[in-house]
Amino acid sequence: MLRILQRIVEAVNQAPDFDLALQTMVRQVKEALHTDSCTVYLADHEQQQFALAATDGLEIRSDKPIHVPFGEGVISLAASREEPLNIANASDHPAFLKLEHVVEDRYKAMLAAPVIHRRRVLGVLAVQQEQARAFTRDEEAFVVTLAAQLAVVIAHAEAKGLLRTAKQSPWLQTIKGLPAAPGVAIGEAFVVKPPARLSEVTPKRSDMPEHEIRAFRAAVARTRQELLNISDSMKGQVADETLAIFDVYHAMMDSASLGKEVEQTINDGWRAQTALKLVVEQLVNQFENLDDEYIRERASDVRDLGNRILAHLQNREARRFNPPAQCILVADEVTATMLAELPQADIIGMVSLRGSGNSHAAIMARSMGIPAVLGVDDMQLSDVNGETLIVDGYNGDVFVSPPLQVENEYRQLADEELALRQKVMQARDLPAETTDGVRVQLNLNVGLNTERDWLNDLNVHGVGLYRTEIPFMMRERLPTEDEQEELYSQVLEQFRGAPVVMRTLDVGGDKPLPYLPMDEENPFLGWRGIRMTLDHPEIFLVQIRAMLRASMGRNNLRILLPMISSAEEVDEAVRMIHQAYHEVAEELQCSVDEQLFEPQIGVMIEVPALIYQLHCVADKVDFFSVGTNDLTQYMLAVDRNNSRVASLYDAFHPAVLHALKQIIERCDQLNKPVSVCGELAGEPGGALLLLAMGYRNFSMNSYNIDRIRWIIRHISAADLDEVLQRALASRSPQEVKQHVIMALENAGLGGFVRAGG
Repeated sequence: MLRILQRIVEAVNQAPDFDLALQTMVRQVKEALHTDSCTVYLADHEQQQFALAATDGLEIRSDKPIHVPFGEGVISLAASREEPLNIANASDHPAFLKLEHVVEDRYKAMLAAPVIHRRRVLGVLAVQQEQARAFTRDEEAFVVTLAAQLAVVIAHAEAKGLLRTAKQSPWLQTIKGLPAAPGVAIGEAFVVKPPARLSEVTPKRSDMPEHEIRAFRAAVARTRQELLNISDSMKGQVADETLAIFDVYHAMMDSASLGKEVEQTINDGWRAQTALKLVVEQLVNQFENLDDEYIRERASDVRDLGNRILAHLQNREARRFNPPAQCILVADEVTATMLAELPQADIIGMVSLRGSGNSHAAIMARSMGIPAVLGVDDMQLSDVNGETLIVDGYNGDVFVSPPLQVENEYRQLADEELALRQKVMQARDLPAETTDGVRVQLNLNVGLNTERDWLNDLNVHGVGLYRTEIPFMMRERLPTEDEQEELYSQVLEQFRGAPVVMRTLDVGGDKPLPYLPMDEENPFLGWRGIRMTLDHPEIFLVQIRAMLRASMGRNNLRILLPMISSAEEVDEAVRMIHQAYHEVAEELQCSVDEQLFEPQIGVMIEVPALIYQLHCVADKVDFFSVGTNDLTQYMLAVDRNNSRVASLYDAFHPAVLHALKQIIERCDQLNKPVSVCGELAGEPGGALLLLAMGYRNFSMNSYNIDRIRWIIRHISAADLDEVLQRALASRSPQEVKQHVIMALENAGLGGFVRAGG
């Protein structure tokens, strides 16, 4: 039976179009079960009816579509009960409905299984037989399994608009993705592919390692020059902060782990192209398995860099793009370099089948003011090339070949969006202060190289979170104390005079280092963050010493401890920080007259257990910082990287909001400052709720700074209490968002959560 099931699924997936796929399924199911009829009904939720979509066995005596109204017949009963109905004689069943123009009187036995995708009924798969009998358990299991497989096929077809009927509203037929850069864009789709693909390289060996290594080094040199040219072409078109993305690419090429690993693999007997493929794909896999979404998105950079080096290894000619005017860039995976290569005046929107809001392509799109939707896995590139697209970067919607009335509506919204963006920029030099005088400190979350001078332009208080993991992950060994000191010095100097909160190494089971093997069944609850570094004091002390040395003469360092779950962990970490401080102070005393200031120490609140132990650690640290991303994940027991449950991950969940309110109230009682460095602080609605709770220090990615400042300056903190109370009394994240959106709309700020100003 399993082989038959696999054969049917394979045949359906290989069908050239949706209608043929359904017809293939009903025919093969009928043959496999030796039944007299098999039929698929599709749900039309707007018209409140099921439409007969394919059948093998039913006699249809009309050219008109056959429909079953919701709430009538065995088909509707199976759908409403969301379970299979196995009926020996359907015509005797109270719910039986005789369909006009359909001859099924001779059929007695009926097995109807609902087709459900992510809790939504998409249709019903039904088999019928003339003999009155109950279908066996094996037959029932077979049909239920097929219905689950069919759900994926229907969901993809629905996303591509293949299920649209003449009466359905075109507004409902969108391809959903992840909103990555706000705004609205309308233009012709321009599909771009990478210059070469490592995935297409066939592994081959070579007995000429010297020749292959020379070829590899030459390709790296050409790639480096290519990236320099691209970066230079972008100067003046995007913020200097965004250009730091290219520093990451150069750092990866300078990384010993990449070049040395490739050359070592060549020496093991592989061709340069093969060695590059093996090393890059291993590094990509390492990044993609990480929990930290920002660092996980570096997999895209590594893959892009590998493909570019490969193109030079293959002596591919430089690409010459001729995009149509005012077009939408579409690719399997849009990269920052791909976006930078294209004429900026022609690209007005971006759609990527892969990626998230933390990808460098998304960061660059936001810096360039280009609306972007990522993670559009239901789109086929061949289906959209040259078609008119509408990109809604607020909701993550993409419309393909939209009706004229929809296009006109979005053009008006795009005009409103442009006006709103211009308004927001006007407030950049003003303080983040509410209309009733409540001042909020806005800080940056950073993880890129920060050698460029853009702090003054952003008008921020300082750095609320600096991630230190990347230099550890881009090497084949631990970075030395001197290497870390050089890196931290650049960051502290860049933000001289402003506080810089550096998070200690936050790696572990979910973020493994290539040179520190870890194998855990449940890494998200395993050996990570402070747990790992306390077990390796030689790693922790070297990092703290490097931070302290880098802070000499600058005195703006603050140290943040991640993944704290007990007071004992804080005790041990603080003890080692003090040890490192005295060691460095003693070593520098002979040659340096400047006093080494002891940095403030903070703790991340991301493990729910710590919420109930704040009083135990408050006297040991100087400040707290709430990591809403992990706090949400742990409170809701949801792995946000697991597509099956990712929809359950929502920082607007009432339970998370209650926890955040409890944290600020407890910190106020303990007289300890607390900031929020998770993504919730950069959300318009999240900022409102946090402000209402009493938080006054937010840290976020740079692209949200101007938007959140504008929102803060146009609301009254005193008016937010009612919104907060309604949110706390809500039963679901959706209900919370409704209250928040209404508050933004009432304040004239609805343009920050939807298209239009």
